[in-house]
Amino acid sequence: MGGVGRYVLGVDSGTQGVRAGLYSLDGECVSSGEREYGIAFPRPGWAEQDAREVWKALVAAVADCVRNSGVHPRDIVAMCCDGTSSTVLAVDANGEPLMPAILWMDCRAVSQAERISSTRHPVLRYVGGRDSVEWMTPKALWLLENEPEVYEQAHRVLETTDWFVFQLTGEWTASLCNTTCKWNYASPDGGWSVEFLDAVGLSGVLEKWPSRVLPMGAEAGRLLPEPANELGLVPGIPVAEGGIDAHVGMVGLGVTEPGSAAVILGSSVVHLALSESPVFDPGIWGPYPDAVIPGLWLVEGGQVSAGSILAWFKDNFAADIVAEARTAAVSPYSLLDRLAESTPPGAEGLIVLDHFQGNRTPLRDPFSRGAVWGLTLSHSKGHLVRAVYESLAFGTRHIFDTWSRAGFSVDHVCVSGGGTRSRVWLQTLAAVCKSPIHVPRDSQAGCLGCAICAAVAAGEYGSITEAAREMVHVASTVEPDPAAFEDYDFYYDKYLRTYEALRALMHEVANKQMSGRTE
Repeated sequence: MGGVGRYVLGVDSGTQGVRAGLYSLDGECVSSGEREYGIAFPRPGWAEQDAREVWKALVAAVADCVRNSGVHPRDIVAMCCDGTSSTVLAVDANGEPLMPAILWMDCRAVSQAERISSTRHPVLRYVGGRDSVEWMTPKALWLLENEPEVYEQAHRVLETTDWFVFQLTGEWTASLCNTTCKWNYASPDGGWSVEFLDAVGLSGVLEKWPSRVLPMGAEAGRLLPEPANELGLVPGIPVAEGGIDAHVGMVGLGVTEPGSAAVILGSSVVHLALSESPVFDPGIWGPYPDAVIPGLWLVEGGQVSAGSILAWFKDNFAADIVAEARTAAVSPYSLLDRLAESTPPGAEGLIVLDHFQGNRTPLRDPFSRGAVWGLTLSHSKGHLVRAVYESLAFGTRHIFDTWSRAGFSVDHVCVSGGGTRSRVWLQTLAAVCKSPIHVPRDSQAGCLGCAICAAVAAGEYGSITEAAREMVHVASTVEPDPAAFEDYDFYYDKYLRTYEALRALMHEVANKQMSGRTE
C-alpha cells in the first residue's frame, strides 16, 4: 500500500444523481458531494437524459467533495468515474452531444433487439442467447434506422461513462466491463465479431465505437488542465477506466471472488456474482468473460424498476407525506417506511408486480408492465408501500431461484445503494430470500468501487482484488426472520403467477402504446 496522506476520488453517476467520494487508501470516506438531475419520458417506454446536465452535476459534486475535504489537491493521486450502463450518446468530434442520451431503461429498440436475437449468432451465447432492448447494439441499430442524420454526423456512439473519460482526458476509450456486458464484445473470441455486426445491419459501427477497450482500473488517460480547474484537482493525475455503475459497486462491496453476490439497491436492482466457470441459461445475463475480474465469469440478473417505483409513488400519491417530511426536515422515504412497518408481511393480501419498465431477468420481457391487485377499501398508503418492497424482494428471489436451477448459487449476499437506508427493504429482502444480508460500512459502493479502481491506476495496489480486501469493510448483517417465511412463500407464488395471468394482456396494450401494433 502507498504512503500516508494519499487519497483517491471515486465518482458514481447513477440514474437520478451523481455522488463523489474522497477516500483514504484504507477505504475511509473523508468527504463527499452529491447532485441530482432529471429524466425525460417523451413517449411510453422511452427514457432520455441531458448529458450536459449530468456533466454539470458531476463537476459540482466533485468540486464540493474536494473543497469540503480539507485535503490538499496535490494529495489526491487518481480518480475514476462510473455510469449507468447502456446510456447511449451520439457526439461529434469535439464530444458535443447531438441528441439526448438514450437512458439504459429506454425500451424503444424492441424490434432491433428481436432481430439481433433472431440471428442466433454464436456470440449471443455470452448473453443468455438474446440481446436486451436496453443494450448498446440494439440502440445503435435504432439510431441508424430512425435517426440516420444523427448517426451519420456522429463521430462517436458511446456510453456516458466513455464520454466522462473524454471530458476528463481527451481520450476515446470504452470499458471492457461495458462492452462485454452490453456491446456483444467477447474477449475469448478476440473482441467484436465483424461477421455478427454485419449480420445485424451494423456494418461500419466499429468506426464510431472507441477502439481502445480497457479493463476497470487501467489508466485511461491523464486529467486535462481545464477540467482539473473546474473540479479543484491537479492536472496530470491518472484517470482510471471505470465501468457500469452497478458492476463498479460490486467491487465496492468486495465481491471480487466467487462465493458471494452483490445486490445494488437503487433506481433499479442489479444482482452480480462471479464464477470460475461459465453458467449458460436463457434467464441469466451472461456469462460475461473477464468483465470485472480477469479469468472469472460474471453472472448477472436485474430488476429494471425498484427505487424508481418508490419515487413514482412518492411523487404522484404522497404529497401529504412529502409536506410532512419537509416540515420535520426528514426524508419522505423514512416516513413511508414507517407506514410500511405498521403493515404485516403480505400487506394483507395486496400484490404488486414490479415490471413498471418491463422485466430484465429472468423473464427478459420488455413488454411486461407493473400491476397492483388485491385492493380493498381497507388498504392504505402503508399497505401499498409494503407491497412494493415485497415485490422488489420477490423479484430478487426469482433471480436467485433461476441461478440455482442453472446450477449456480452463492453463500451470502452483500448490498449497497440508496436502498440500504430502508430498514423495511433490507428486512423484507432477508426474509423473502431466506438469507443474511451484509451491509458495508460505506453504503455508496459505487463511489468506493471507483476509488478502488483509481487506487489501482495510481499503482497503490497491484489488483482490484487486492485493493478491495484492504478498502472494503462490513458494518452489519440483517438476519432473516423465520416467522415470515411461510407468508412470504405464499405471496411469492402469487407474485409469479401474476405475470403468467397478465402476460398476454400486457403485451397487447404495450404493443399498441409503443408502436400501434395490436398483435
